[in-house]
Amino acid sequence: MRRMVAETRLHPADLILPAFVRESISEPVAISAMPGVYQHTLDSLRKAAVEAVEAGVSGIMLFGVPDEAKKDAAGTVGTDPDGILQVALRAVREEVGDDLVVMSDLCLDEFTDHGHCGVLDADGRVDNDATLERYAEMAQVQADAGAHVVGPSGMMDGQIGVVRDALDGIGREDVSILAYTAKYSSAFYGPFREAVGSSLKGDRKTYQQDPANTRESMRELALDLEEGADMVMVKPAGPYLDILAKVAESVDVPVAAYQISGEYAMIEAAAEKGWIERDRAIMESLTGIKRAGAQMILTYWATEAARALR
Repeated sequence: MRRMVAETRLHPADLILPAFVRESISEPVAISAMPGVYQHTLDSLRKAAVEAVEAGVSGIMLFGVPDEAKKDAAGTVGTDPDGILQVALRAVREEVGDDLVVMSDLCLDEFTDHGHCGVLDADGRVDNDATLERYAEMAQVQADAGAHVVGPSGMMDGQIGVVRDALDGIGREDVSILAYTAKYSSAFYGPFREAVGSSLKGDRKTYQQDPANTRESMRELALDLEEGADMVMVKPAGPYLDILAKVAESVDVPVAAYQISGEYAMIEAAAEKGWIERDRAIMESLTGIKRAGAQMILTYWATEAARALR
């Protein structure tokens, strides 16, 4: 009876798998704070992509983890056609073609030696406009490598418009933009920084959003849509379901939410202690995100949850 009258239904096609690929490793490397999640080799990433397709997952979002020695102040490996993220994009497209929507993280933080999402000025502050030039180049390189969708996640002012112009400039109007519209400065990113081998010094409060604010997100939403965003996203998901619901009610483009590393880690840790029922908690958290208005959910449980739903 409950199933028959349910108002909210999760489906495997709602789910997108974030995946990390690391340069110069021969076996997948476990991420200690995220049980069951790995830094992939190219071969294990190919396998994960195939498993996602077989489970009915719609998309995969790729993050590259370069060798530490290759990081520099400008994140140049992020725009190298032979950089790890571009190599991974080509590998996944070769493996699954168009059976999976292949997405790429468009940001410098994995590739800079200071760990910030942009290039820094002489005073050590993020230079917004100089960063946009790097994002334009990243968008073109990622599109050439096979990305169906790019996800500018750095929260620079004007990033969506610059990326759209850059893609259109090389005739890649077919590449979509998933805007990280409301990306909050959150304590729940902690495990992710291990996952990408972050070199961050300081914090990102000058360009990520204040958790206390709502109107700020709605301004960002209006700007992203005006600049040409094809899809918009709220990140994190669980602590910001009110923002997600408000965004979903306000737009006529697809809405995504990212269930981030800290959200994942809390449920896994509590389940390991025997304090909660793991499988029920996973599905309840995903259902809550869907109920709040997300049409797409980035979650590290994507393949597992899709199998369970099928």
